[in-house]
Amino acid sequence: MENQHRKITGYRELNADEIALMNEIKELGPQIDAVILKVQTHVHKQRMKALYGQEDFKPSQNTAVNPLDPETLKRLEDATPERFAAMAKTEFQTGLMYLVRAVAQPTTF
Repeated sequence: MENQHRKITGYRELNADEIALMNEIKELGPQIDAVILKVQTHVHKQRMKALYGQEDFKPSQNTAVNPLDPETLKRLEDATPERFAAMAKTEFQTGLMYLVRAVAQPTTF
């Protein structure tokens, strides 16, 4: 496994500082993912409470939807927080990839 990257076209050997920096970048991923999951859970609970009156409600196929808090539900529909959380996840993943490439400096497209 040592020097495995030498066999990958376009990649160079990294020094100890570069490897440490790459590992530091990689450590951010799980931390950011945990925050994103907290946001997604928060929004889901808001939606469940607005629809069914309980944050932890598990609707079935036969559950009638008669919103208990239409004002909050309207705000959630207008603000699309699930979409923004998903976009944030993608952008953070992309940003971390860019940082890794900035350190690795591959020579291929």
